Amino acid sequence: MSLKLQVVICSTRPGRVGPSVAKWFTEFAAKHEGFDTTLVDLADFNLPVYNEPQHPRLQKYQHEHTKQWSASVSDADAYVFVTPEYNYCPPPSFVNALNYVYSEWNYKPCGFVSYGGISGGMRAVQVEKQLVTTLKMMPMVEGVAIPMVATLLDEAKVFTSNALIDDSAETMLAELHKWAVALKPMRDSKP
Repeated sequence: MSLKLQVVICSTRPGRVGPSVAKWFTEFAAKHEGFDTTLVDLADFNLPVYNEPQHPRLQKYQHEHTKQWSASVSDADAYVFVTPEYNYCPPPSFVNALNYVYSEWNYKPCGFVSYGGISGGMRAVQVEKQLVTTLKMMPMVEGVAIPMVATLLDEAKVFTSNALIDDSAETMLAELHKWAVALKPMRDSKP
């Protein structure tokens, strides 16, 4: 039985290139035999700044957008977050989405595909790794960094990878799968 991997587009701003990078990665990951891969776009959930009256640990959600987000997050065994860097930080939409739910994230591994200018979004990933650990997630050391992403987009904003990026993606997926398998007993024993 394949594990469920969600590739999550973390930016929600108009004109973003995240969907193009995420589409490439989703197709790349779909070739990995250990995962059943799904593309998830945060923009589809239209999450306002966190507006639930009770702590997410209680899972007493009042709003339909939270219930839909909870169901989506719950459905995965692992995640790959496709993320840009905003002023050395994660996009606010991603931080907000993390904070909306709690138990749904627990005991799941995650990897990062980051993109941007010269740093390839890696400064944002360092902050994101700290955030996900507070949700009992295991961030991978391995990752995919895409520096100067604009040079890898054609006129239609279609992303084209290269051998270096593909190699790092393969390495991260292999490690992510090991962790997803290893953490499965913990996910299965959650109350």
